[in-house]
Amino acid sequence: MTTVADVSAAAERLWPLSGAEDWDAPGLLSGDPAATVSRIVLAVDAVADTVDEAVELGADLLLVHHPLLMRGVTTVAESTAKGALLSRLIRGGCALYSAHTNADIVASGTSARLAELLQLTYALPIVETAPGLGLGRVGALAEPTTLGALARQLAGILPPTATGVRVAGQFDRPVSRVALCGGAGDSLLGEPAVRSADVYITSDLRHHPASESVETARVAAGPALIDVSHWASEWLWLETAAAELRGELPGVDVIVSELRTDPWDFVVVQ
Repeated sequence: MTTVADVSAAAERLWPLSGAEDWDAPGLLSGDPAATVSRIVLAVDAVADTVDEAVELGADLLLVHHPLLMRGVTTVAESTAKGALLSRLIRGGCALYSAHTNADIVASGTSARLAELLQLTYALPIVETAPGLGLGRVGALAEPTTLGALARQLAGILPPTATGVRVAGQFDRPVSRVALCGGAGDSLLGEPAVRSADVYITSDLRHHPASESVETARVAAGPALIDVSHWASEWLWLETAAAELRGELPGVDVIVSELRTDPWDFVVVQ
């Protein structure tokens, strides 16, 4: 018999909580540690659609990448979005667990998965937090290509979203060294490993940091930028996480949600 506590222990082995950033809040959020688990659903976000899916599939635990209560709340009343989600999970007998920045830094984490799909060679963390562990990845493409071709390759790898793939740089610019960070990565724009790459792939690039990076590259070299959906860049990791959980928890049914939880529904191109 596998319990919520057993799942938590397996997750701790795969994605140690000690690796989480200080501001983060991964781990077990709700559920009885002694409750039995026979089915787990994995998703990037705990939102109404994924919570409903987990309960309707009879899951005993929903494991998400993004913590639902990463910032403090003063109420979990069902008149609030987070309160309604937690109540739905509790009534459905489904625990909630998250693996966030502690899953980003491991050798098989979110950025490592994207680097693997791009077939980067000698991929290393952009910022190393321990030997072989750290934020982002930087490495070489197996074969040099152009910025436009790489963007199209990414569009084929990532699940489709309304915002697609945005690029800052010339379509035919040669690229061979790639830096990337799954999820929001503009905090790494100034890192030497990013500045020395031909292109930096990440999500949620804001106007001012992106503009400054582009202008800096004009006078002091620097990467082209590719901005992709936050959800899409991290959803790729779920199948890796599922495979690792199946190895740790034989006999437990582990399902990856196919639901899109990217918040954007459509875009109007001008």
